[in-house]
This record gives sequence, C-alpha cells and structure tokens, in this order.
Amino acid sequence: MSHLAPELVHMLRQGVVIPAHPLALTPDLQLDEDAQVALTRYYCAAGVGGVAVGVHTTQFEIHDPAVGLLRPVLELAAAVVDEALAAQPRPLVKVAGLIGPTRQAVAEAELAVALGYHVGLLSLAALKTSSDADLLAHCRRVAEVIPIFGFYLQPAVGGRVLSYGFWREFAEIENVVAIKVAPFNRYQTLDVARAVVEAGRRDTLPLYTGNDDNIVADLITPFVFDPAQSPLYFAGGLLGQWAVWTQAAVQMLAAIHAQRAAGQVDYAHWLTYGAQLTEANAAIFDAAHDYRGCIPGIAYVLQQQELVATTRTLNPHEILAPGQTAEIERIRHRYPFLTDDAFMAAHRDGWRQPMSPPQWA
Repeated sequence: MSHLAPELVHMLRQGVVIPAHPLALTPDLQLDEDAQVALTRYYCAAGVGGVAVGVHTTQFEIHDPAVGLLRPVLELAAAVVDEALAAQPRPLVKVAGLIGPTRQAVAEAELAVALGYHVGLLSLAALKTSSDADLLAHCRRVAEVIPIFGFYLQPAVGGRVLSYGFWREFAEIENVVAIKVAPFNRYQTLDVARAVVEAGRRDTLPLYTGNDDNIVADLITPFVFDPAQSPLYFAGGLLGQWAVWTQAAVQMLAAIHAQRAAGQVDYAHWLTYGAQLTEANAAIFDAAHDYRGCIPGIAYVLQQQELVATTRTLNPHEILAPGQTAEIERIRHRYPFLTDDAFMAAHRDGWRQPMSPPQWA
C-alpha cells in the first residue's frame, strides 16, 4: 500500500490551492505539449500546493483507451512538477483523477503510483446504481493502491448523490487523506462535514472545497456540530475555478488563513468577495446552461491570457454558450482583482519554453 509522506500530510491538513488541471489542445484536437507544460509551470509558479490531473477539467475523455492520452498527460504534468521542485524544493502534492468501475480505477491508481503521483482523486460517477456497501468496497480496494482524495461530484456534471451514512463510513478508511466536497449543495456539503467530525477525524481528514459556486463561504465558515469541540474549517480547495487566475486564488487563501489564525476574519469583506467570485464562476462555468460550457469557459480565459490555443474540447458538444464570452469579459473588466493577468503576461513566454524530451518522454 502506498502511503502519503508526512510533509504532504501536514501540508494538506494546513490547506492549499490545488487547481484542477485543464487539457491544452491544438486546434486540430491534438495534445499541445508546449501549452500543457506552460499550464503546469504556471500553477507551480503561482504557489499552488498541488495539481490535480486527469480530473473533470482535464476532460474525462482522456481516460478512454481509444483516445490514448491518459498516460501522456499524467506523465507530462508529473515531469513538469518535478522540474519545478528541482529548481525550488518544497512540498507539492500530485493528484491523479481516477474513474470507472473497480478494475479500471485500480489500474489507473497503479499507473498513477508508477508515474510518481501521491494521491488519487476518486470519482464514483461510474457507480451510479451501486449500494453504499458496494461503493465503500470499491473505495477500500483503490485505497489499497494509493492514498485517496474523496470526491463528492455534483450530479449536474456526472456525479451522484451520496448519503451521510456513506461519508460516515468512508471517513473511517485509513488511507483516505482528504475529501473534495463539490456537490454544489449546502445540505450535501453539511453531510460530509458532519460525517468527518462524527468519525473523529476533524483534525486528520481535511476538507477541500470543490463548490465553485460557494468557494469563499466554505473557507470562512466555522462548522460546529458539537459545541464542546472547536470548529471544523475547510482547509483549502481543489477547484476548476482555480485553474484560472491561480495566483489570485493563492493570495486569497493565504489571507483567509492568516485572518483565521489571528481570530480576525473580515466576514463583510469576504462575503462580498465571495459573491463576486461566484458571479465570475457563473460566467466561466456557464451555469446558465447547466455547465455545458464549463471546460471551454476555462480554456477561453487561458486563451485570452495567451497560454492555450483553442477552446475546443475532445467532446464536440462542449462548446462556449451564446453570450458566454461576453459575460466572462464583463467579469474581467468589472473585477480585475480576481484575475492575475499581469502575472501571466510577465511570465508566460518563459513557461512556454519546451522541455527537453528525455525529461518526460
């Protein structure tokens, strides 16, 4: 069984920014290796605590053997992270997205471990009709191979509703090291938080917000289910929203952590900021059309920052919605403090320099 190194355990519990890594494609839908390298370098330079690769924003289609991109994409991101850490050593967790029924998820976990990934973000979307007992057996089997980041994926993009009872037992799996809570639903978010507390893992099983519609509220809320215990806070986030404007996200989380540590959270400021960030997410994720333009919306922001070439995806049905780019531009101009355009402009040419093939081929 693979276990997480103590310095990475500590870092996850302290809380970090983990962007959900997009897939950079050429206009003819081939892997754009230079842009893919540049994206990973961008995240490392922005100060993230990890990268999550092979997840929703990396496009689940890469898990299809016929597409043939899972191993190359995982391998390339791992090599770029290792390059960054060789230049500036620090803890940084590599998270691999794992999907499918048990046999597939285990095989993907084995591949991730072989490529140097530390944790698997385990999607249960493929097991839509499985009982809690079967889901838990699936999770335990994958946890025998790699430490698990639990994942509550919202049903609107392929997830399923998961019961409080499931999360209560899931929290007791020894090799579960964090949970991404992303149902976009406050009731279901509370189910996970309460399950972690009542499993006795408030201090050892960090919660990461994936609620892109409620990022700041998750991070500043003290969850209290037992007045005799200190509050539970979300540690950080593993987010598609943080695949763009990432340096601003790192700065935001650092400020919230500092204020929480000092017991002086500026709730008025952060609630206002959170509403503005949610408005930005509505545009980028195409909430008006049930998130159909989510991945192209992320790509559009990165394209405008001149880091990726196209908004096309492997799924021809995932395209920018009518009016979506105008909404994103409205947000960029109204809330420039949410962006990191200056940081991107100052460094993107260097990030786009190719790696030498022996480092990743």
